[in-house]
Amino acid sequence: MSRQPVRSTAAAPRSVDVARLAGVSQKTVSRVMNGEPYVSEDLRRRVLEAADELGYRLNHAARALASGKTRAIGVVTLGTALYGPASLLMGVERALRDTGYALRVVNTMEGDTAGVAGAVGTLLDQGVDGIVISEPIEEEGDPELSPSVDVPVLVLGAPPSFAAPRVLTAGIVSDQLARAVTEHLLDLGHTTVHHLAGPLRWYAARDRLAGWRTTLAAHGRREPPVIAGDWSAASGYEAGRRLAADDSVTAVFAANDDMAIGLIRALLEAGRRVPEDISVVGLDDIPVAAYVSPPLTTVRQPFDATARDGLRSLVHAIENPGAEQIPVDNPPIELVVRASTAPPPPSPAPNHRRTPR
Repeated sequence: MSRQPVRSTAAAPRSVDVARLAGVSQKTVSRVMNGEPYVSEDLRRRVLEAADELGYRLNHAARALASGKTRAIGVVTLGTALYGPASLLMGVERALRDTGYALRVVNTMEGDTAGVAGAVGTLLDQGVDGIVISEPIEEEGDPELSPSVDVPVLVLGAPPSFAAPRVLTAGIVSDQLARAVTEHLLDLGHTTVHHLAGPLRWYAARDRLAGWRTTLAAHGRREPPVIAGDWSAASGYEAGRRLAADDSVTAVFAANDDMAIGLIRALLEAGRRVPEDISVVGLDDIPVAAYVSPPLTTVRQPFDATARDGLRSLVHAIENPGAEQIPVDNPPIELVVRASTAPPPPSPAPNHRRTPR
């Protein structure tokens, strides 16, 4: 790209300097720096490169004074170190860096009577221009008790239950991920798939259970009894000890990777080979999943894409109150096939009994 020379100056660079260096209009610079949509990737790249070269930073404090907005977005999330909620929060934080909005987080806890309603009230008292609900657990009581809010609300990965002028949603519903897992195991030739579920207060656990159940029914397959876990490897281990005693089990879908890893450990200790005797699939693709033995087949959760697309939609709603919502496309489902799944073992000969090792 041919650039016009920029006059050296001791003063802080201005948007006009960025526009001149990038070869675009000041309006384009403003749209890029404010994270507005409908700017081509080439123009966005040129503006950001020019801004970086000049050391230009948008003066958000001045914008806040001029517009009456706080330039802050609040996030309500469960206070947990579990991989899914923690990764989604990190994705939101990364996505917000490019918007010029500050991040304010309020954690909820299981059993907290104030719950999401209290967390939202805290954020509104602090002053925010929009709210992200990344709350994976259903609260007890009537969801209509959730407060009405006067700023746009983005709900990630859960049913929207808030009364608000604008409620936006983003994220793949977990039942679609569960369908991909169950289809994979059925396609390998397994006659049915057992399921180790997460705690059913969690929206994700219920969705994954529903996706597994729907897929089995669509294929006319028997639905085995569900085993309940709590997302931990320890609960997977306990489930594995039970399943290892049942010679009819050839495939298990665990609702997250931690439970799948504990499950595999128990199966191997009981003399059941994975995947030769039993195939196991998890969900999330946690960093260690590729390095356990055997490497775990799983579904990769698009946390960053969900956060990025959802935040773009939320910022657009904040800055363009009367405009239509930006369409948010669901990211593609990414099944990561590793060594923990295989076709089922041959049917044993009559009267043949497995001898545990």
